[in-house]
Amino acid sequence: MKIIKPLLLAGWLFIFCPTIRSDDTIRLSAEHFANLGVTLGKPVAVNQIPVLYAPAKVDIPPAQEYIVSASQSGLITRLNAAAGDKVKKGEILARINSSDLLSMQRLYLKARSELALGLLAYQRDKKLLENGVISERRWQETRSQYNAFFSEADEHRQLLEIAGMSDGEIEQLNKSHKLSGQLNILSPVTGVVIERMAVAGARVDNLAPLYRIGVLNELWLDIAIPQERIGSIKAGDQVLIENSPVRAEISLLGQSVNPETQTLPVRAVVKNAQVSLRPGQKINVQIIHSIDHAFKLPNTAIAQNAGKSYIFIRTQTGFQVNPIVIIGKQGDESVVTGDLTGNEDIAINGAVALKANWLGLGRVE
Repeated sequence: MKIIKPLLLAGWLFIFCPTIRSDDTIRLSAEHFANLGVTLGKPVAVNQIPVLYAPAKVDIPPAQEYIVSASQSGLITRLNAAAGDKVKKGEILARINSSDLLSMQRLYLKARSELALGLLAYQRDKKLLENGVISERRWQETRSQYNAFFSEADEHRQLLEIAGMSDGEIEQLNKSHKLSGQLNILSPVTGVVIERMAVAGARVDNLAPLYRIGVLNELWLDIAIPQERIGSIKAGDQVLIENSPVRAEISLLGQSVNPETQTLPVRAVVKNAQVSLRPGQKINVQIIHSIDHAFKLPNTAIAQNAGKSYIFIRTQTGFQVNPIVIIGKQGDESVVTGDLTGNEDIAINGAVALKANWLGLGRVE
């Protein structure tokens, strides 16, 4: 054994340490390269870098959320939509029987009748004035009265419109003079019913809420970011949603810290939101930076020395030691920047043995 050990050691050094080395190069013959068991691969160009994971909640932008309310007090006789239903603009959501609506219709028809009489007087006195039969003052009084009738009729028509009657329904009232206390509540937009806030058979007051409707083609993600990490995030960063192809973009960084959780609110906007996202849903997201000239490498391709990171690029005579900067990690891979083009052959396995040769250690670390 005393004779064999020196021979084995000499053979081991012959295999692993026959390098002619300078500060940034490792010279290896083809035979020695094969003995080291190094695997080569190319860096993969990336344009994004992961920053952090965080919880988020899906919300509807305030400008795209609508409350449908009873425009008059009365009795709910019918509700046509439930939570989750898709509705179109102008679709009938509910019907209400309202005695107040009957009174408004009666006053409107009365104002219309007075306007019709006022119009006859207006046309008559206009002709009499042209023929010199009546004075200018009489004509001005008639015209003023007609304008008052017109304003009152217009006021009552607008009150009916505010009450929820459509132009077609008002015109039908003008023709038939038939009063109806049935009021149709229409959807103001095309969207999805988020919540039904009333039940059929209940009496409701004026402006009582009936439905909450959302337009879901755009959604917000309210993200809670630890306050010590807010400096690593900026507006315009991309947000990936866990187990979903949907992407969002950060539009707002909050300015106040939640005293209980020590997090800051960050808002991301989802355009053309898909059905996989629903208001009120709690999800996990990953925030990523957009970056130029960055590459993804296996962690096994990176060697550390004196607090700096290096990779080994294959050359005709061996390997070139190339410094890099690690700017992100994800699983068993790292995102790096450095003097790279993406066409280099890099040692993705066996970097430890190359580092030992580079540092002249004469052994594998």
